[in-house]
Amino acid sequence: MLRAEGITASFGPTLALDGVSFDIEAGELVAVVGRSGSGKSSLLHCLAGLVKPSSGTVSFEGQPVYDWSERCRSDWRLRQVGLVFQFGDLVPELTLAENIRLPLQLAGTGKASVNARVAAITDGLEISDVMHKRPGQVSGGQLQRAAIARALANRPSVILADEPTGALDTTTGQLVLEALMHAARDQGTAVVLVTHEARLSSYCDRELTMTDGKLAATPTVVSR
Repeated sequence: MLRAEGITASFGPTLALDGVSFDIEAGELVAVVGRSGSGKSSLLHCLAGLVKPSSGTVSFEGQPVYDWSERCRSDWRLRQVGLVFQFGDLVPELTLAENIRLPLQLAGTGKASVNARVAAITDGLEISDVMHKRPGQVSGGQLQRAAIARALANRPSVILADEPTGALDTTTGQLVLEALMHAARDQGTAVVLVTHEARLSSYCDRELTMTDGKLAATPTVVSR
């Protein structure tokens, strides 16, 4: 589904990624772990087509992502990739409902399908009662769940999530985890999670450990 081959990325004198290679298949959950500054978030941004590697290739279904124009990459992210950033990044002027509907509307999804899909996702994440509020009017946990709902709305082929449960309590974090697992198991979505939580990575199929921009030689197969 998604492949990184020898990707290297630098920000000024700092080498953020150093020859990173791995594959993720449809329906697979992969946790990326490591200390702060090890390159985890940089890896997600490269995989998402947001930061072009200095060298190496990122491919989606065999097609090199950075051979596409920026417009094509934007359309690919809209239709095929669900992004969850650490701090939500919702549009502050829109209500939570409008934020979640936005990618569906931009993709041309019919109104009935939009309403049904948003209702199902927000019910599962237990935020239906705050959909009329704007991001600045809800708690951090509700905000993060809305960001998860937005990422799931288009039923993407790939979800890239940076600390998706970092701002959540255990019970709410479990709701988010179950939503991501449902996407992988029932919809065949490939899910990459950056996390510091051992509990979260224990639910994944594999654990990749990053140190100083490199992946450990052998990925950990998580026992469940």
